Amino acid sequence: MSFRYNVFLTVAICCLLSVNVYSQKGTDSDSSATKRYQADEVTVMAPKDAMQVKLLPSSITLIEGIEIVNNNIRNLRDFSSIAPNFFMPDYGSKLTSPVYIRGIGSRINSPSVGLNVDYVPYFEKSAFDFDLFDIERIEILRGPQGTLYGRNTMGGIINVFTKSPLKHAGSEVSLNGGNFGFLNGSANHYGRLSNSFGYSLSMNYISEGGYFTNSFNDQQVDDMESISSRLRLIHQPNDYFSFENSTSFESSKQGAYPYSRLEISDPNSKVINIADIQDVNYNDRSTYDRDLFSNAFVFRINAPSFELISTSSLQFLKDKQAIDQDFDPEKIFFAVQEQDHTMLSQEIIVKSRYNPTYEWLFGGFGFYQTFESGLQVDMFPVNTVQNRINNNAIFGGAVFHQSTLNNFIIKNLSVIGGIRADYEQDELTHYNAMTVGTNKRQLADTVYPSLTSFQIMPKFALKYEINYFTHIYSSVSKGYKTGGFNSTFERPEDLTFDPEHSWNYEAGMKVSVLDGMLYADFAVFYIDWQDQQIYQLVPSGRGSMLKNAGKSTSQGVEFSMRATPVDDFDAQVSFGYTDARFETYEVSETLNYNGNRIPYVPLFTMSAQASKTFRFGGNGFFQGIRVNGLYRMTGEHYWTEANNISQATFGILDGTVSLMTEYFSLDFWCRNILDTDFTSFYFRTNQVNHPAVGVLWKGGDFVQRGKPQRFGIRLSARF
Repeated sequence: MSFRYNVFLTVAICCLLSVNVYSQKGTDSDSSATKRYQADEVTVMAPKDAMQVKLLPSSITLIEGIEIVNNNIRNLRDFSSIAPNFFMPDYGSKLTSPVYIRGIGSRINSPSVGLNVDYVPYFEKSAFDFDLFDIERIEILRGPQGTLYGRNTMGGIINVFTKSPLKHAGSEVSLNGGNFGFLNGSANHYGRLSNSFGYSLSMNYISEGGYFTNSFNDQQVDDMESISSRLRLIHQPNDYFSFENSTSFESSKQGAYPYSRLEISDPNSKVINIADIQDVNYNDRSTYDRDLFSNAFVFRINAPSFELISTSSLQFLKDKQAIDQDFDPEKIFFAVQEQDHTMLSQEIIVKSRYNPTYEWLFGGFGFYQTFESGLQVDMFPVNTVQNRINNNAIFGGAVFHQSTLNNFIIKNLSVIGGIRADYEQDELTHYNAMTVGTNKRQLADTVYPSLTSFQIMPKFALKYEINYFTHIYSSVSKGYKTGGFNSTFERPEDLTFDPEHSWNYEAGMKVSVLDGMLYADFAVFYIDWQDQQIYQLVPSGRGSMLKNAGKSTSQGVEFSMRATPVDDFDAQVSFGYTDARFETYEVSETLNYNGNRIPYVPLFTMSAQASKTFRFGGNGFFQGIRVNGLYRMTGEHYWTEANNISQATFGILDGTVSLMTEYFSLDFWCRNILDTDFTSFYFRTNQVNHPAVGVLWKGGDFVQRGKPQRFGIRLSARF
């Protein structure tokens, strides 16, 4: 039996045995006793999933705001390996921010994992990498969520919630500084104009001097500066109605793409050797600038037997990417890409309240997106400029329903059934021109036929309460990711790509024991999906597109545990294993990747974190010291479909020591304490030939190194 199946079976058996032991211990406990810490009693905040964690028939990771602060988490990438089977590589800018969960992800175009921030759906990955501040909680639901959330949630959904002014009061300010020119300042204020009207205003500023030096000009490549703000207004005139508006804005300017050539010394080795990585060395500065605006209006009716939630959202994104595409000291290629994106959406949900036997939910959703994107590529050795302009419009709608029958046939057995009908239409107008010297030639100006899609996404689940402390569940659901147009293509057959579909099977157990001081959950999953959308270079090597593979599978296990055995001590452990492979992926008659592992998917993820507060007696100025540590391990993952280049397993250790007073906190933090070397991204480009000059560019292998050791001090105040 192969190594990966031995690991799979061993971890599954050990986790099942440990959970079974916890279940037996919990049976003798007094269920009416007061719990000191009840992770299982926490309610999921997303309105479509609002129930206790232990009752949700799905794998979920909750990250509270205090954990985000203690672990110096600044963006979604920092959750890599903290949540089981969650991986978000660093591609060198905020433009490309793909998320992979259980092997499902998308490097370009639409995401395969959904994201909502204060009820605003983020449809584009170029909006995913935003600065985290003023956060109440983040929920990561793993597995397809298409029945309730719709398109492009094959891998899961991330729900981000900021702090509510009806739950918090006063002001918070912090100043954070560190090496590599890092500076972060934030200010939040939560107030009330009356008992029914609350408001909050938050601002955040981040500046980074850059972590990598361009040897061409001895300047930092990846410096960054961003400023963000958020305004939340909540009005609850009575127990039956509430109105909420959330507005956020972020503007960032970023030096980007610290890519280095990789000169492979051992062609027989698949693992990248850090010693083979050359210096960053290219002549033209690469940048990425982005403005992001989001607004949501939420209206609720809380009737005795039902709840109605209406969510209207609007998002604008405007960005500009300038990139030295050859990443060499010679002046060969330079590309400028600009994008204007507008998204409107409306959702209405009606769901039951206080019905212990039958729970139901009905909903409708509609959206409209427009993209205006332009790309200019200068090819200096041949005095040629290529221009492409795409105008893309996507609109769609959906209706969905979910029913839950509790105590079905036998006591404590619940049956959940859901279905969603999803329609989408995609329209593209494409303009392409090329200028050689002073001679401009229009290559294409085309309005393409609309792409339409209609999908039915069902879900079926069972959950059973063995006792108050132990719950088990199983589910079967269909996942779907939309097809569409490639923004860059050179052959007619590459203009479009098809949707991908999946069937997902999951079973799990959730256990709470020792009077709520220990909570554990375990899940196994199997995913079978067709027509996986695969990133490929266009034939010239100057650009990328999506193509469809044949059949792929992903299988694995997930385990997490949280314990609070004594006062002021918290420990968490998580582990995820994913074996994601191409079953049939035939590129040509002579080349196939059948049986290869899917790239960008770590074989496993693991994290262990602990936090302990030592409190001082008396009424002195210093009231305590908190020590917090986090270790994350990311398993081997391949960068190519051919499985010929990989990043070996690596671990990163972070830590924080905090001195606390009643109103102030002084934190000494360090990230990547061991200064671990690793690569956060790899890609290969083909040689580019031109009739006038022969070899225009030799292409090659390029990598981005992971960020080195960083340390600093943060001063926070609350009043």
